Amino acid sequence: MLARASELPRSDIDLHSDAVLRDPYPAYRALRDLGSAVRLAKTDAVFVGRFADVRSALNDWKSFSSADGIGLNPIINQAWDEALICQDPPIHTDRRKVITDVLSPKALRPQAETIDARARALAERLAECGEFDAVTDFAHDLPIGVVMELVGWPHDIRPRLLAMADGSWNAAGPDNPRMRAGLDQLQAMMALIAQIYDERRVLPGGFAEQLIGVAEAGHISRETAIGMLAGYIVAAFETTISAMAFGILLFARNPDEWDKLRKNPRLATSAANEIVRVESPIQNFARHAMRDTEMSDGSVIPQGSWAIVSYGSANHDERQFDKPDSFIIDRAEKQNLGFGHGPHGCAGQGLARMELTAVFSALAETIARFELVSEPEYALNNVTRSLRRLKVRAVPA
Repeated sequence: MLARASELPRSDIDLHSDAVLRDPYPAYRALRDLGSAVRLAKTDAVFVGRFADVRSALNDWKSFSSADGIGLNPIINQAWDEALICQDPPIHTDRRKVITDVLSPKALRPQAETIDARARALAERLAECGEFDAVTDFAHDLPIGVVMELVGWPHDIRPRLLAMADGSWNAAGPDNPRMRAGLDQLQAMMALIAQIYDERRVLPGGFAEQLIGVAEAGHISRETAIGMLAGYIVAAFETTISAMAFGILLFARNPDEWDKLRKNPRLATSAANEIVRVESPIQNFARHAMRDTEMSDGSVIPQGSWAIVSYGSANHDERQFDKPDSFIIDRAEKQNLGFGHGPHGCAGQGLARMELTAVFSALAETIARFELVSEPEYALNNVTRSLRRLKVRAVPA
């Protein structure tokens, strides 16, 4: 017999407290142990954290819709109603094609040489300077230098866009101080993007110019184009920066894995996937349950519920991964949900993998090991997981 909605296990765990955001994995395990679907008293949302259930929910947009928003408050869901991540097929399919045409493997091929060259130059600089901040001195380099150019943002506003994107995901959390601060940042960023759009002050040949052309041809609205540009800024910058910085932390804490990569640089792509699995940049998104939906343990999420679909928890699920909390760059289980899954799988994951693979391949040739100078400083966020600062010493090969 299926569990009724009133019978779903309940928990007082606050996913958005400072303590949980600093180290969410024990909380995720406790929630997974309670069941496939757990009612959270703090947010009155249902937590979905087991790998099989998260993957199923991400594939089933008819049951778990993004069209009402992916945040846990009505303000952000209304503000982002034109963003690509807040659309379901067929609208989502048509709009996503505009982005995937630009970010397809074929379209990105000309970028490979530029990315490799920039990665090698960055690796050489780090070997020479020795001590560095893995966030500002390392992780910012490729996403800013490559993605800003790919999109075609004017040079003078790039630092402002980065500062505004930093922490904007906070706006998708429940109503708390982080959410309100993130909303202010997001509104400022949207206003700046709208100004650039209206003045058509973008560089020629970039994604932004192409998107403006699609809008001017009448295929999408001005508001849709601005929303898509905003979504790409937040997703492309903060998430890739997060993965790069955490990669340094994980290799510093796991020198045997670094030695493994140095001996076999072809493991760089699988290492990139493992970084994203262990420290998924996007931890949780909300979905709106459109109908009663059965989970893998037989429980039912009732229609009308908000579900917190947890990528971060799924990627540490012991039902799916052997030693899920361990960083193993050649692990047998290849699939993870760090780049999402289904219709809303990350459109920019090809570019992110290219950047991560290039930079860690280059570092493997120049750096013998990484040593932590101080403990990492986390940037606490309602939705994402990232580092604010990470002082590291690079020992040249």
